[in-house]
Amino acid sequence: MTALSADNSTGSENCLSHLAPLEAVLFDVDGTLCDSDPLHHEAFREMLLEIGFNDGVPITEEFFIDNIAGKHNTDIAMALFPDDLPRGMKFTEEKEALFRRLAKEKLKPVNGLYKLTKWVEERGLKRAAVTNAPKENAEVLISLLGLKEFFHVVIQGTDCEHPKPHPDPYLKALEILQVSKDHTFICEDSVSGITAGVAAGMPVIGVTTRNPEHILMKAKPTLLIKDYEDPKLWAALEKLDEAGASD
Repeated sequence: MTALSADNSTGSENCLSHLAPLEAVLFDVDGTLCDSDPLHHEAFREMLLEIGFNDGVPITEEFFIDNIAGKHNTDIAMALFPDDLPRGMKFTEEKEALFRRLAKEKLKPVNGLYKLTKWVEERGLKRAAVTNAPKENAEVLISLLGLKEFFHVVIQGTDCEHPKPHPDPYLKALEILQVSKDHTFICEDSVSGITAGVAAGMPVIGVTTRNPEHILMKAKPTLLIKDYEDPKLWAALEKLDEAGASD
């Protein structure tokens, strides 16, 4: 699969056509359904300041992207508290509680999300949310976005032996939905998530919600889009529809 720059759409219109007839679409949650990373960043920044992490200097956006965004909480705890994992796990649990409070006040969907979910529903496709987020977080975000009835299943990283960036969560979603990887694509916003999807053998649409394009390109997405209003996405979906109609 060839990664295509968000600024270079050459050949991108046909990048999903080989999936026809499409059976399913799989979505990450944080940063993919909603612009939640700023709220995670805010929660981590606030709580790390309280304990004097990094000599009291607030964590930067770059630090957040490199060490936190898209990662499972166990990996985050190990990165932040390498000498005291139990403390790290307790810290991440408290941080998630703060995040949920912030989400209830400030959460916003990624631009164009409901246009895409309508497209998926109109075609009767199967769909799953596949996330490294804790179960309570995923449930809160999906509920706040009004998508509880949209998803047929929600897969957490903890449901699998290995979370993202391993392919296990996406492979589990295929198994539960009883669909083929050859007729399914994924929407993701992080290197960890894109890596997992590519490793599972599916095309991944990378959404540059917060993570920089040059960072996401390292994971080799099939296509990068700004959001779900991006004309490149809809050109690709139109070609996919045409391919499905001709089968």
